[in-house]
Amino acid sequence: MQIIKDISAGGERPFYKSNHLTLEGVRVTEGESALKECTDIRCVKCLFEGKYPLWEVRGFEVRDCRFSAEARSALWYSENLKMKDTVIDAPKMFREMKNLELTNVQINDADEAFWHCEGIRIKDVTMNGGTYPFMSCKNIFVDGLETDSKYVFQYVSNAEIHHARITTKDALWEAKNVTVYDSYVNSEYLAWYSDNVKFVRCHIGGEQVLCYAKNLVLEDCTFDENAGLAFEYSDVRADIRGSVRSVKNPSSGLIVADSIGEVILDENIKQPANCKIEIRKAKDSAFGA
Repeated sequence: MQIIKDISAGGERPFYKSNHLTLEGVRVTEGESALKECTDIRCVKCLFEGKYPLWEVRGFEVRDCRFSAEARSALWYSENLKMKDTVIDAPKMFREMKNLELTNVQINDADEAFWHCEGIRIKDVTMNGGTYPFMSCKNIFVDGLETDSKYVFQYVSNAEIHHARITTKDALWEAKNVTVYDSYVNSEYLAWYSDNVKFVRCHIGGEQVLCYAKNLVLEDCTFDENAGLAFEYSDVRADIRGSVRSVKNPSSGLIVADSIGEVILDENIKQPANCKIEIRKAKDSAFGA
């Protein structure tokens, strides 16, 4: 493998169509498409400042690197990425990609990050700011994520999320086949129009949460005091520990909680309108042993 160390390179496509190349301590300055149409690339302790540095790359490792704010749209149309111990200040990262593995990555501008990607594995990633990260992605595994980005996980499918802290607006809108474990999710309009979304041992906050959902399941979850008007027009099975401020017009299923501040069932409820709403008795389990 060719090794290039401790240089600065800029302009148009300085490493175009490179194969089996390691960049170590390299500064990629202003310009475009530094590593385009490349295969088997390693970038270690590099600084990326030019636009679109890694497009159409097949098989690459990025470790202990930094992408400045100017390195926008840095990784698109690529596959088989391993990224570790890296800081990203640029927006619009990760577009139309397959097989991404990120560990200990800090994304400081998550605007439009992870669009239309397939096969994402995340471990201990922090994402700040921006809108619509993970738009229309599928086959996602998360273990450790903290984000305050808006509209996170919209239109995703086939996702498993563990140990996340998500403070956002409109998370999991139209999501399909998603399970969230041991996480804190505070989101207005959480999981609206979703199908087969499940929360296990999660704490949920936000106004008008979990509405218009099909096959919605909550197991051993708690609700924040601000979480009200929940489950409107949803097909739901919910085992809630503690209290819920208000439940409104669930369509079908079973909701069991220790206490419910207000149950609203009015003329706008949708058929079959047969959801059972129960207050848990001492030592009862919502769904049986």
